[in-house]
Amino acid sequence: MELRQIRYFRQVAIELSFTRAARSLHMAQPPLSRQIKLLEEELGVDLFDRVGRGIRLTDAGRYFLDQTENLTQKLGEVIKATQRIGRKDKRWFGLGFVPSTLYGFMPQYISRLRELDDQVDIGLIEMTTVQQFDALKTGRIDLGVGRITLHDNEIERLILRDERIAVALPVNHPLSGRAILALKDIVPEPLILYPARPRPSYADHLLDLFRNKGHNPNVVQEVNELQTAIGLVAAGVGVALVPESVRNLHRDDVAYVALDEPGFTSPIMLSWRKNDESLFLKAVVKLARTMASNIKAPD
Repeated sequence: MELRQIRYFRQVAIELSFTRAARSLHMAQPPLSRQIKLLEEELGVDLFDRVGRGIRLTDAGRYFLDQTENLTQKLGEVIKATQRIGRKDKRWFGLGFVPSTLYGFMPQYISRLRELDDQVDIGLIEMTTVQQFDALKTGRIDLGVGRITLHDNEIERLILRDERIAVALPVNHPLSGRAILALKDIVPEPLILYPARPRPSYADHLLDLFRNKGHNPNVVQEVNELQTAIGLVAAGVGVALVPESVRNLHRDDVAYVALDEPGFTSPIMLSWRKNDESLFLKAVVKLARTMASNIKAPD
């Protein structure tokens, strides 16, 4: 299998026309059709159904299209990085992060990262912890900052700190004036859970914490974004459990109260490829460890 065959296949899959794909690729149609046929023969499956004068992807074709997306993206990144190295341009360093970390040390951390080496470009990509592990193994990112402690033999992990969990409530809620809440105060409350997908995620981490204490929370709504969850709290739909740093997201219609329950914490975890011996990566990890240890809890 050749990379050009994959590139040809993807263009045909996008155009769903050999004629248009050949025009886009600046080649004649017969050699394009021949390369797709050779690819199908090597795979041992049909990638396209011929329907009248048109074509459509088979189930195998749709799967192959999805799975080759990361491959072609990674190839593009490798080509660009190779060109930058050859021209002695800046190196690219990919950082994946979960959005909730932006309310803690991440903004200052990102700023400090940019000062570590002026020959490195920092690329920032919002993604869940699960997505970070996949992106690390395919080379799309070099470091992940996540919220759940997944295990993978190819990934090195470092828990920077365990962040306490706070309760976000409507400002007029009967519990909003309390200084501290116990778990028994929260269990009966309607709970807004995030993210709804992809899973496993911070949502599953919270559900496990409840179950470990012998409770099943009253989940009334699942949403994808933290901001959406806070907005629904403000609307009175329910309460949300958030990492304590999210209290820095000030809103007049939302109150944050500390949750006093042993074990109810949310880890901030760094992840990187085990075989990555980059000196820049080591400096990045050291900086994160130092900055996280100096974090003060929000007032």
